[in-house]
Amino acid sequence: MRLPGLQRMRMGRVVLETMMLAWIVAAAGCSRAGEKYVVPEAPLPPNTVMLSQMMRELSDRPGFTEAMLDQINKGQKQGAAFLTPALVDHLRKLILGKDWQGLDRFPGWTMRSINPTVRVVGHVVGKDEKAEDLAARHPGAPSGAGSMNPGKGFVDVGEHALDKAETVSLDTPSSLPGFSTVGLISDLGAGVVRGDGANTELAPLHAESERLAEMFNRLSLNAADGYAPSVVTISEHAAKTPDELVQALVASGHSVEVYDARYFANFGHFHYKGQDVMMPFWVDSQIQVPGTKRSLLVPVSHAEYEWKVRGPKINANVSWYFGIDGKAEFRTMDTQDQPWVMVRHAHTYQGADAVEVTRLTGRMTVAYAHQHAARPALPFGGYYALGVCQDSVAAIEKKMTGNATLFPNTADAALFDDPRDAEVNALIAAIPKDRNGRPPEVERIFGSLPTEDLAAVSIPGLGADLVSVHEAWQQGSLKRMRGRNHAIVVGLEIFGAVLGVAAVTWLVRRRKRLA
Repeated sequence: MRLPGLQRMRMGRVVLETMMLAWIVAAAGCSRAGEKYVVPEAPLPPNTVMLSQMMRELSDRPGFTEAMLDQINKGQKQGAAFLTPALVDHLRKLILGKDWQGLDRFPGWTMRSINPTVRVVGHVVGKDEKAEDLAARHPGAPSGAGSMNPGKGFVDVGEHALDKAETVSLDTPSSLPGFSTVGLISDLGAGVVRGDGANTELAPLHAESERLAEMFNRLSLNAADGYAPSVVTISEHAAKTPDELVQALVASGHSVEVYDARYFANFGHFHYKGQDVMMPFWVDSQIQVPGTKRSLLVPVSHAEYEWKVRGPKINANVSWYFGIDGKAEFRTMDTQDQPWVMVRHAHTYQGADAVEVTRLTGRMTVAYAHQHAARPALPFGGYYALGVCQDSVAAIEKKMTGNATLFPNTADAALFDDPRDAEVNALIAAIPKDRNGRPPEVERIFGSLPTEDLAAVSIPGLGADLVSVHEAWQQGSLKRMRGRNHAIVVGLEIFGAVLGVAAVTWLVRRRKRLA
């Protein structure tokens, strides 16, 4: 029986994705071959369990695994995981196969292995996505290239109009509601909850923090084409840009500090029977752990800029990053992080430097808004193709300090071609990229970590590996993974790249024949 065209295309895609997964898993397996490594499961921080422990107890519960995967697919606050269909399928197979050791180092692939899964999905999904699908993911998003509302749906400005001039005063307290967990926490049953509660220090500041984030976003969009001007005032000081608002806050007696903050990314945000569930997303650094035949696996980090404002009228904390939700914007940051993610302020900016970082993040907001208008069907809201949370932070870090110390960076610099955003385009082009699978610089591996006290890392087994590798690095004896396994991996990855191109070509030609 001849299947309808759409069904044939879907079956073809399933076959191709299965083939892609097969070679990637083979490559990842070869990269880990050579030594049997038993992942430690202790010691753990207080009130914390590993993902494997939760799934040992719940994986046989009917429907639970799929419910958990569905929750992960809905996105996460600190979007730092590239959870493509192939990766989700790999996660599912680890759980169903009860590979608890593999689950606690998921996925443990090199960037060379991760990259093709995202690129192929980007080519296929990006071309297939319909306008109504985009609208469902991002209500209010632009419906076509060149939209005059590039920020709508991708930059949160609250109730502030984009098409009407306005003046907003910060001299009176915010009238926005306080912190609430409504919409932030999901109950999956069996004692499993997804989402984080209130940060006891920052949540009481939520109303002021949300208003300040909205004002930073709205002032950023003053630089985008087609919007009416917005002005923010405080103590008779007026601001038309985010950096002018920082200057106005300082002039009105407030202190403003901007932190370049790094965390271990928590791609799960799960809690089990009242305990935190440790869920890093592991990447193979291709650095050999001294005295072993295995690679150093590192959790992907999350990077963001954070503003701490204290003064006579406003006390607020605001962050900025580009997330898995496709938004490059100022946000509130008042939920409670799990202790194992840690935090390090790689740089602290005050005075003129704080003003400059704020200006650059405002320009990044506009540049990403322009990208959404020009490329509305990019999968994952442009996440990965336009970079991950690290790229924009690293680009600004390099401008401010001369160095970019974050890993991984995935932005395709060729996409940043809008002449209106020339400054941002140059910043993105200047940072190291990890799209070609080249082993990352050791400085970026350690620069991404959320602590300088490596022994204090509470993820079992990681601290000791980091200390060992760092000592070898300082002594000049550090080695990269090489040899037969490396050659096999490279060969499989080249084959995969060719297969990816063939997959896209086949789907495009099939679509044309069925049109």
